[in-house]
Amino acid sequence: MSANPALAPALAAVTDRIIERSKPGRSAYLALMQRERDSGFDRPKLGCANLAHAYAGTDEQRDRMRDGKAMNIGIVTAYNDMLSAHATYYRYPEQMKIWAIAAGATAQVAGGVPAMCDGVTQGYQGMELSLFSRDAIAMATAVALSHRTFEGAALLGICDKIVPGLLIGALRFGHLPMVMIPGGPMRSGMANKDKAAVREAYAEGKVDREALLDAEISAYHGKGTCTFYGTANSNQMMMEAMGLHVPGAAFANPQTKLRQELTRAAVQRLPQIGWNGADYRPLGECVDERAIVNAAVVLLATGGSTNHLIHLPAIARAAGIIIDWEDFDRLSKAVPLLTHVYPNGSADVNGFEDAGGPPFVIRELLRGGLLHGDILTIADGGFTEYGRKPVIEDEKLVWQDLPATSGDDTIVRTIDAPFSVEGGFRILQGNLGRACIKVSAVDPDRWIIEAPARVFATQADVQAAFQAGELDRDVVVVVRFQGPRANGMPELHKLTPPLGVLQNRGFRVALVTDGRMSGASGKVPAAIHLSPEALGGGPLGKVRDGDIIRLDAEAGTLAALVDAAEWEARELVEAPPRADGTGRELFNMMNFGADEAEKGASAMLAAAGL
Repeated sequence: MSANPALAPALAAVTDRIIERSKPGRSAYLALMQRERDSGFDRPKLGCANLAHAYAGTDEQRDRMRDGKAMNIGIVTAYNDMLSAHATYYRYPEQMKIWAIAAGATAQVAGGVPAMCDGVTQGYQGMELSLFSRDAIAMATAVALSHRTFEGAALLGICDKIVPGLLIGALRFGHLPMVMIPGGPMRSGMANKDKAAVREAYAEGKVDREALLDAEISAYHGKGTCTFYGTANSNQMMMEAMGLHVPGAAFANPQTKLRQELTRAAVQRLPQIGWNGADYRPLGECVDERAIVNAAVVLLATGGSTNHLIHLPAIARAAGIIIDWEDFDRLSKAVPLLTHVYPNGSADVNGFEDAGGPPFVIRELLRGGLLHGDILTIADGGFTEYGRKPVIEDEKLVWQDLPATSGDDTIVRTIDAPFSVEGGFRILQGNLGRACIKVSAVDPDRWIIEAPARVFATQADVQAAFQAGELDRDVVVVVRFQGPRANGMPELHKLTPPLGVLQNRGFRVALVTDGRMSGASGKVPAAIHLSPEALGGGPLGKVRDGDIIRLDAEAGTLAALVDAAEWEARELVEAPPRADGTGRELFNMMNFGADEAEKGASAMLAAAGL
């Protein structure tokens, strides 16, 4: 397979559009990275007292560090043992230091970053900190690397906001070579579809809390990421497509020989791509416009998380690149859907991996000219290596070519026989603003919903109305004042079971919100990330109970079917008072300064002029 098959015209056109739009920002970014690089090999220039402080905590590596000739790798870790995906990182730094020494380098934990679990905070106050935790992670990453005592970095993170946050912060040190190191998914427990059925049964009062807790613990039962294809696992798919992993590292399970050897390979690759060698591969040059497009393509081809319609624009901005929802929309019309992984199918990510996984998808997209095969990756051999499968053979890590056909074509398919000729994303526009919808998990007969609105300001109010039987009809549930400026744009995943129950009862149901839905959203059509948000004048603030709302994913429209003169004359409703408690008041500066979802919903990037 050629590393550079002929690009599909749509892919080339979108890439050119992004390159042209990004010229000023990208030029400024690359100039800054060159200035950082030209400042020299920083450690030998530091004062003796500064160096002594940097080396004081590492007796076993001090002599080699003092010499200043070997790469010192900064480890930025998201370890905690409350979050299953990050609990896997407990022993990583100890092992990585040994592997670094074997490769002629040294390593230190440069810093830790927060890693909250959306699964724990779903539906509660802590979820209002979730999106902004990404920017806190980015700033913590910058603090960790600010000591300038590292010539490369290894970034340990895997879940929803953690990977975007690590990457945003790391890109401001883009003159350094870096590698992302995932921890892998937990082994399969209770099937996601069975778990969802228990949730819906609980929402209807058919099973009790103990039965629900049993089901949840059976599904989320060990170390590693959750096994559905949500934001965390979409992160890993994107990192493969951007060439920032050791090839094929995404979905090897924790505590296996394969996972250990992939991590060893990542650590030992860093000195090979350092700036003293002949194969210098700085992060800022790896993450270019083509890599960003690759990430968008695989997201669409796999029906990945809608959260990345916020995160990928933010990541891009940190590298001086601008991608918008129209780019996603254009790509979606050209990129086929190659996977059915829950919530878009019954298989989990372990089943996906067994059927071919990210390497199979990447190989097929390359074969169809739908990925840039000439991006700069951290892997020796270039991007085609990401279309091969890592295995342990004779106790050694090797990569093998995949079979021509999928291991299970109900889960993953070739470019010639996709599940759909288009990806799973649409833009919706109309008198309510601009929103996006993930249709890959929605039955096509529900792509158009027209029904009366029922308006809410919190998801708790929606659940109460459902329990009272007030939503047993065709309805468009409108949940407003859920945007980044209002309350941090929490996910509204708690709405999935009740809305799913209503749909199962035969009603025509949809959700319209300026908030987010989880990567695990699912079968109910949801117009999300509506911009401009209700707080501050967005037209969602004009909607009243009973207004007929039309959501049309085929035509790409979203509108309140209200007489134009009446609509124009309507007053905006008053926003609810800003809540405090659970530390939310400490994030008010992020609320006040956040820009719109399509740009990444970031006060930090806006204030930085990025």
